[in-house]
Amino acid sequence: MTLRITSLHPLFGVEVLDVQVTRVDEATFKEIVHAFNEHSVLLFRDQRLTDKEQVEFSRRFGPLEVTIRSIASQDDTLPQISNLANVDADDQLIPAGDRRNLYNAANQMWHTDSSFKQVPALASLLSGREVPPEGGETQFASMRVAYERLPEEMKRALEGKVAIHSFAYSRGLIGGDLLPPEHAVQVPPVYQALVRVNPVNGRMSFYVASHACEIVGMRTDEARALLRELRELATQPELVYTHRWKPWDLVMWDNRCTLHRGRPWNESRYRRVMHRTTVAGDGPTATSDAPPHVSPAREVDITWGRAQLEMI
Repeated sequence: MTLRITSLHPLFGVEVLDVQVTRVDEATFKEIVHAFNEHSVLLFRDQRLTDKEQVEFSRRFGPLEVTIRSIASQDDTLPQISNLANVDADDQLIPAGDRRNLYNAANQMWHTDSSFKQVPALASLLSGREVPPEGGETQFASMRVAYERLPEEMKRALEGKVAIHSFAYSRGLIGGDLLPPEHAVQVPPVYQALVRVNPVNGRMSFYVASHACEIVGMRTDEARALLRELRELATQPELVYTHRWKPWDLVMWDNRCTLHRGRPWNESRYRRVMHRTTVAGDGPTATSDAPPHVSPAREVDITWGRAQLEMI
């Protein structure tokens, strides 16, 4: 390979050097795809992208998702762009305590984008348009590295299991009124395989997130305990890469095997404007004839969810 890279973490993640994503030839693009499959998280510094340019580069990896409508949506944003910001449509800071900030705060729980969709995401590309001088980092954890460290007995126990992922469940961990019914119908619960394999290199990972709330064939309390255990194994401090943003960083990650979360910052003082594009996957990971059933979040789940927002 001629692509110049340097490690972000000893176990995963690389910075790609000397590349402007608006001017990538086909040979270099193939090397970027290879690096993506091998390293899961890619950083490109100083990429001063317009939304159109970000969409065009992202589309080279596959079809793009259209963002779901939510209380945090802005009507003037391209449908392929998720505008993750504490700034409103009038370019003003959203007031402290506003429900839109609380809605976005759910991104501070460990999750993988679009696992709540029947066809989950392949990749996300996040552009740091405005970043605070302190706080507001994004953390990444590799479910692939964590899976490889599991005892063989536990790997066998996870084989063939199917989880249920629900956007309404994960938002309910933060506040019961954050997903109005007209938005909830866009994202009904779905089935996802609990273990996934990268089709290019054969490396396996478990697949969990804050959206994962049930495992087919298991009692709800046992399933949620197992899902929490797997998340905690993947997010041990020594296994986490913390990205401290610089303006116009572009970070790309593999949603099939990577968890991520945003970290808090002083929202009343500092602007943080991030634009995300999401590359769709190529099909469901699991199906069933029975509609998914999700039990309401219990006190232990809500306590866990809110604890994630308080952890630094």
